[in-house]
Amino acid sequence: MVTVKELKQKFKMKLLAGEAGLKQLIPLSQITRPGLELAGMFDFYEADRVQLLGSKEIAFFHWLNDTDQAIRVKMMFEKKPPAFVFSRNVEVPEVFIENGNHFGIPVLKSTVRTNELFVLMFQYLEDLLAPRISVHGTLMDINGVGVLIRGQSGIGKSEVALELVRRGHQLVADDRVDIFVRGEDILVGEAPHILKKYLEIRGIGIVNVVKLFGASAFKESKKIMIIIDLVTFEQGMDYDRLGLDNVYETIMGIKVPSIKIPITAARSVSTLVEVAAMNANLKFLGTNMAEEFTSELSKAIDKKQKKE
Repeated sequence: MVTVKELKQKFKMKLLAGEAGLKQLIPLSQITRPGLELAGMFDFYEADRVQLLGSKEIAFFHWLNDTDQAIRVKMMFEKKPPAFVFSRNVEVPEVFIENGNHFGIPVLKSTVRTNELFVLMFQYLEDLLAPRISVHGTLMDINGVGVLIRGQSGIGKSEVALELVRRGHQLVADDRVDIFVRGEDILVGEAPHILKKYLEIRGIGIVNVVKLFGASAFKESKKIMIIIDLVTFEQGMDYDRLGLDNVYETIMGIKVPSIKIPITAARSVSTLVEVAAMNANLKFLGTNMAEEFTSELSKAIDKKQKKE
């Protein structure tokens, strides 16, 4: 859940009234603009949502006489919504401040324009309030591709992440990745708050990648575009050698491409993961090198057979 205080801090809003309600939980991600309510219609008042007022709402508010202003604003506060937020180009009427202090409901002032603020707050609340699962692994942003690296404990996921960060890629989460769905089909991963920016390296301990490599070494969240499982190489196991196998894994109802990379002492795992991400990006753009190779090979075989 998200509190009004967290919303205020996220968007650097000024508290004008209702400090007692800053600990109030925000149960829904949807944002309401209470134009009908100012007009006196409360049949559909969504009081369980953050109330956002912009220049249009306040322009209409000033068309009302003092009595209607007082009655309708009080009715909105009596339903006890989480907070009232005013956008950048709005002067907050005194009646909102008075009711905010009386009912203990925060009245906040933003420096962002109404439409932009609406979208930003909705996206922020949608991400935080979305159902989540946690998986053991490391999430990286490699040249724009979100790569979830998994494998048994001790196989070297964090060491791979450290080398990739050193090469200029970005860490999103290490050890535990919290996953949620954004929109209808975007799977997003991020680190738990306490683990953000940290890598655990055996023999070294906990390292902060931002302090070691700079702010560009860390990213808050990333769409998961491919899953790479690091597995111990076993003689006789059948591994995909051409890259023609299209394997997917379903997480929270969304299919994600998945590959296995066998690990041996002679292999540079970080390079393999980097190349796998680059290859995945080419596939997203419509280029499949494995299919191109097999196509060229088939043409060469056909040409040779015709000569014979």
